[in-house]
Amino acid sequence: MDRFVFFGGKGGVGKTTVSSAYAVKSARAGVETLVVSTDPAHSTSDVFGQSFGDDPRAVEAYENLHAMEIDPDEEVERHLMEIRRALGGQVSPAMVNEIDRQIEMAHQTPGAQEAALFDRFVSVMREVAAEGPPGGDGPFERVVFDTAPTGGTLRLLSLPEYLEGWIDRLLRKREKSVDLYEKAAIGNNEPRRMMDGDPIIARLRERKETFEFAGQRLREDAAFFLVLNPDELSLRETGRAVERMAEADLSVAGLVANRLTPAPDDHEDGRGARYLRDRVATERDRLDRARTELSPPLVAEIETRVEEVRGDLLAEVADELQVDAAATGRT
Repeated sequence: MDRFVFFGGKGGVGKTTVSSAYAVKSARAGVETLVVSTDPAHSTSDVFGQSFGDDPRAVEAYENLHAMEIDPDEEVERHLMEIRRALGGQVSPAMVNEIDRQIEMAHQTPGAQEAALFDRFVSVMREVAAEGPPGGDGPFERVVFDTAPTGGTLRLLSLPEYLEGWIDRLLRKREKSVDLYEKAAIGNNEPRRMMDGDPIIARLRERKETFEFAGQRLREDAAFFLVLNPDELSLRETGRAVERMAEADLSVAGLVANRLTPAPDDHEDGRGARYLRDRVATERDRLDRARTELSPPLVAEIETRVEEVRGDLLAEVADELQVDAAATGRT
């Protein structure tokens, strides 16, 4: 199994439960595991019954398992503040107010959260995975991401492919601009700026390297699973997600069918039992369609529990995931 494992799907299908269960499965297999959530509702904290924050924290009652919760709104604010600091030292004072105004406007744009979370995900992949748990002997062997709903996830994962080319074009334009500026400078009348020391070029090169790193890791060292419910909307959304990820050269390793209706016992014949049998039959038909119409295999069929999935129930769900949890070589 790859080092970075993503569980995606439309909102409300149970990604947090499934990703947490797989993290438990990996930890029980002796793999140092970190589960990362971007759910603003802090569902991971609810699953494990303890609070998590922006830094990895050991999960109580589980060996080899840490968790962290990234707040999307706080991440957007941090991301934009970094941009403000980076640009503030590279423009004239007259431009600072305009930059602040543009940044405030960007805060409200639909893509702001995806861009900020992308940077944070890359940071986790590069830094947290390399440093490992606080006080530990080495890096995490596996990082499990409880990702955002399908649409946002696809925009997030497609950023490297699109932005690498965009950064290349910006870099070429900036290098040409600096080159022309230096050739036009006369004696000491104008400050001369060497291209290697240009802060904007340095920033563009840094961003380009970040996107190249992310693209390589996502394609070579990551596995993607989609969680779906046995309903028509979820099935269609999952099909679209598989196609869009294929367009981004990202393959889906498997599908997790969650919240299936338990079948009644054979001797039960009341109205409720008849309803359950009809519902089970409908859901089975949709799972058959998932098997035939979608290319990724079904790796789990998880029935709905009466109680919220946590504690012993989380371990039960972990056992139902037919996904390899063995450790792989560290990269």
